[in-house]
Amino acid sequence: MSLPDARDLEKRIESLASTPSGAQLPDEARGVVRRLLEALESGTVRAATKDEASGEWRAVSWVKRGILLGFRAGEIVDMSLGDGDANTVFSFFDKDTYPPRRLTRADGVRVVPGGSSIRRGAYLASGVVCMPPMYINVGAYVGAGTMIDSHALVGSCAQVGERVHLSAAAQLGGVLEPINASPVVIEDDVVIGGNCGVYEGTVVRKGAVIGAGVVLTRGTPVYDLERETVHRAEAGKNLVIPENAVVVPGARAVKSDWGHSQGIALQTPVIVKYRDEKTDAATALESWLR
Repeated sequence: MSLPDARDLEKRIESLASTPSGAQLPDEARGVVRRLLEALESGTVRAATKDEASGEWRAVSWVKRGILLGFRAGEIVDMSLGDGDANTVFSFFDKDTYPPRRLTRADGVRVVPGGSSIRRGAYLASGVVCMPPMYINVGAYVGAGTMIDSHALVGSCAQVGERVHLSAAAQLGGVLEPINASPVVIEDDVVIGGNCGVYEGTVVRKGAVIGAGVVLTRGTPVYDLERETVHRAEAGKNLVIPENAVVVPGARAVKSDWGHSQGIALQTPVIVKYRDEKTDAATALESWLR
């Protein structure tokens, strides 16, 4: 989508989104939503973009407004599998503006059979691998060569770079509302371990390894043993995990008198090292799996 086309789409979405609650949307709304979903699926429009000068990721508010507009413009329809009540295999009822996205062999995405779903308005580059069951929601962006493993979730508007390994049961939180909320961003060559959760306002920089079971949110303090510092989100900004950081689950002692006397500790992520040749050797299997 060219810049003038994107600006026209933004203008139309902003106009439609201002329609008072309860009022009927203009007839053009569904067509505008369709244009947005096509742009998202092609990767020419994204729900979050990176400012190359500052390196910061920012939500694109009008894109999120457009996604929400799609829910408002849609009607609930029967999407069940089967040819009637007697032969229905699975029952599904959702907004007709957001059916499952249909892929073709030409898309170059490998989706292994077994209960996976990709919603309309999600972008997947050629070379992505999807292991069953997994789910990719509207507004998500997934770069080339990325592996989405079993029971993994790529939430709405999450931005995932190239050659990422999103391990089994890992969750990337969806950040659709409020529309200006900070995105979840996973940059290139990151490994996200099993049962990890990465949620609103977190950016994981290139090459980082997030160990199994780590949970990251914008309000999470991350203790860096290598650099002897604590990484926190500054006012109005994201929590940023540095490039090549290796993050594992850790704990910090409670200092209050009663908590200390009970031996209580709070879970907290800890950077134990930065990725080196040995770490890369341990994760080399990723490319073979793809």
